Amino acid sequence: MATQKWVLDPMHSEVQFKVKHLVISTVTGSFKTFEGELNTENDNFEDAQICFSLDVDSIDTNQTQRDEHLKGPEFFDAATYPKISFKSTSIKNTGDDEYKLTGDLTIKGVTKPVTLNAEFGGSTDDFYGNTKAGFEVTGKINRKEFGLTWDGVTEAGSVVVGEDIKLSINVQFAKQA
Repeated sequence: MATQKWVLDPMHSEVQFKVKHLVISTVTGSFKTFEGELNTENDNFEDAQICFSLDVDSIDTNQTQRDEHLKGPEFFDAATYPKISFKSTSIKNTGDDEYKLTGDLTIKGVTKPVTLNAEFGGSTDDFYGNTKAGFEVTGKINRKEFGLTWDGVTEAGSVVVGEDIKLSINVQFAKQA
């Protein structure tokens, strides 16, 4: 069977993250610009190859000063490392519509293997006859493992930014003719 290509539909997708702030609350942010594709040889996506990247400059936490700090050299250093990328190495069906998605995540020039949870939301045809498939991808990474080591501590000794970053990615792919 020939390989089927699916392309990410950015109009119906979102990339969000959450991180603890001062240990007591959570800041939610997103990336507004990203792209990806999925190539598969069958309809259950278990053999799929996924490539995904996002533009660091598109980070948005609803606070301009914080966004500029995150883009700067103390965090993502967007001028030097403009993209964050993910390339899958395996997708395993763990039952029903649940998958373990493993791949190489590259942030700030550091590549490490990560395993994320993926839930297949199903596939359907839209109003225009295009076949779409939806996935919700969740997981957690430690920012320090990727060189995001900036630490702030308040006068009272509280850590400003937590190490664990929760990921919540909802993506819709369009089947290519």
